[in-house]
Amino acid sequence: MVAHGVSHGTGEQLNIASPVSGGTEMAHTYTDLLVHILFSTEKRQPFLDQELRPRLFPYMGGILKRLGSVPLMMNGVEDHVHLLLVLPPTLCLADVIEKLKANSSKWIHESFPRMRRFAWQSDYTAFSVSPSNRERVLDYISRQEEHHWKRSYQQEVLVFLKKSRIGVDPRWGLD
Repeated sequence: MVAHGVSHGTGEQLNIASPVSGGTEMAHTYTDLLVHILFSTEKRQPFLDQELRPRLFPYMGGILKRLGSVPLMMNGVEDHVHLLLVLPPTLCLADVIEKLKANSSKWIHESFPRMRRFAWQSDYTAFSVSPSNRERVLDYISRQEEHHWKRSYQQEVLVFLKKSRIGVDPRWGLD
């Protein structure tokens, strides 16, 4: 699954008739929604330096936890972030990313006055991850600096899109 865009859910719960009792009780919900998310700084500017990242990533993890998500791993290099999280069924991915970017941008501006021009790119890329690939994705995210000696963010995203058999629009600027 690849997610991109905005959703405006109503947040209303539906009563579902139980097939056993014929009553109206809430069905049990069991999910394991692992999502690998990538997003960059605006115009891929190298804002995420060695001083900022060790403070920023834990702060972003706190935002995700307050939203009800479970951050499993976060890492990145100067121009982008990777994260693997568990998305609860009550949250919309687009809303989580919007709040994560807005709150982390505000914190950066307040905590690092020299970074007034900092901004995240408005877009993001997200892929569902099967439980059997969880450890592989965690390992990949943990070794971001090593990966980016060899390829750029754009090249990396293209590889992920091709592996997922997603067509690339040349207007995205990834080719």
